[in-house]
Amino acid sequence: MTMNNQGRPTRPEDTASYTPFPTHTGNRALEIAEPLIFEVGDFEGTGVDLPKAEGIKPRIAGFDRQHAPHLPGLAEPEAMRHYVRLSQKNYAIDMGLFPLGSCTMKHNPRLNEKVARLKGFADIHPLQPQSTVQGALEMIDILAGWLKELTGMPAVAMSPKAGAHGELCGMMAIKAALIARGEGETRTRVLAPESAHGTNPATAAQCGFTVDDIPADETGRVDLAAFKEKLGPDVAGIMVTNPNTCGLFERDIREIADAVHEAGGYFYCDGANFNAIMGKARPGDLGVDAMHINLHKTFSTPHGGGGPGSGPTVLADSLAPYAPVPFIIQDEDGFRLVEDIEGEAKDAFGRLVAFHGQMGMYVRALTYMLSHGKDGLKQAAEDAVLNANYVLKRLSAEMTPAFDGTCMHEALFSDEFLKDTGVGTLDFAKAMIDEGFHPMTMYFPLVVSGAMLIEPTESESKQGLDQFCDALLGLARDAKSGDQLEKFKAAPIYSPMRRLDETQAARNPVLKWTEDAPSMAAE
Repeated sequence: MTMNNQGRPTRPEDTASYTPFPTHTGNRALEIAEPLIFEVGDFEGTGVDLPKAEGIKPRIAGFDRQHAPHLPGLAEPEAMRHYVRLSQKNYAIDMGLFPLGSCTMKHNPRLNEKVARLKGFADIHPLQPQSTVQGALEMIDILAGWLKELTGMPAVAMSPKAGAHGELCGMMAIKAALIARGEGETRTRVLAPESAHGTNPATAAQCGFTVDDIPADETGRVDLAAFKEKLGPDVAGIMVTNPNTCGLFERDIREIADAVHEAGGYFYCDGANFNAIMGKARPGDLGVDAMHINLHKTFSTPHGGGGPGSGPTVLADSLAPYAPVPFIIQDEDGFRLVEDIEGEAKDAFGRLVAFHGQMGMYVRALTYMLSHGKDGLKQAAEDAVLNANYVLKRLSAEMTPAFDGTCMHEALFSDEFLKDTGVGTLDFAKAMIDEGFHPMTMYFPLVVSGAMLIEPTESESKQGLDQFCDALLGLARDAKSGDQLEKFKAAPIYSPMRRLDETQAARNPVLKWTEDAPSMAAE
């Protein structure tokens, strides 16, 4: 069956030459302009009619409400349409390629969602008797086993609830180990390469360490000579991201690990980019003492906007005794959680979270592992690297690669190709929105001028990658032509909202509605 399109072209005509004109409604065809919910409803209307309550005695010691809540009243269709329209304005990985570098916004298989919603996982409560959740505890234990196998590490703390939280767990374990060695007061300096994730120095500082930067060399990797010069008896350890934020594998990782160990320090590895080496290399074999794994990135889970996440932290034998509670052990009575810092957990540095972690993330991650299998996980890592290098190669025709050679799972470009065009990295990224793509990570890592970091992930097809590359190559040529500067400065033109004042939105956000506030907050 084919569509009858005779006399009815299914593709739009060339609209570039049309003069835009406003509609009477503010809508753009079926894209409906959506006001705030306070502007949709009014304060007199209501979606339901209920008789006035009579004879009700206050039961909250005089704290009952004295005035109406001043919320808009809407009929059910009005409320439903409002939230559906808002959901349609939210760009997501299920709508198109989401090329944020170092964020791994890849497709989340629906199988993961189906399993995570099974009642046995979704409806349990963290305070249930452990005898009633033996299956869930066993599932966490199996997942822990996979993580230890994949990383070559003997222990894992499952409870950290995000990547940075996992960093905190690893560094607190290192701090506890140093205190146990009697060096808690003397080893106070942590080395952090420029190519590490931005959260690494913050985590070290939060643990009370002084942060000492290590420059990147001309290849975008840790400057080995500079690193060795900074080693000393006051070094607690080093925090290296591998693959690093330049999208490159740290080739000297084994030498770095040996050197810091010889100096008496520990080696923390940021495992946020583990999806690039999963099934290919084991951090434990590289000399790593602690590393967090972003389950939501490496093993897929819808995330962004601050969560949800999960950051289990694998630990070497030297740090395993200091892992936080709770953790799961199995004995003759089944699985149980060790909750108290005594006996089996006498050396634990404490507790990070109220309960045992993110059950939904655990289920999705294990489902991803089991459905892919050993060979499938390895293939996912290889495809992620292949896709990134395809993007790097194609875009290099018009854009400027930050470094020579191939990359790992993300491709990094500088703004050199925009030099003297008047178009900045921000303008270029905003123009991508008009082409139907979410912008890449901009201005990070800081070691590259006007950085554009693109991570396509393994879940994109060649057709999808070509559409993305064609769009960026076209924009690069437009920028270099010198006659379309106005387009870049006005972009995005075709989005529901035009270019926002991002500085004002960040520094002076309007988070509370008032009757006299501007309707378009932060515009």
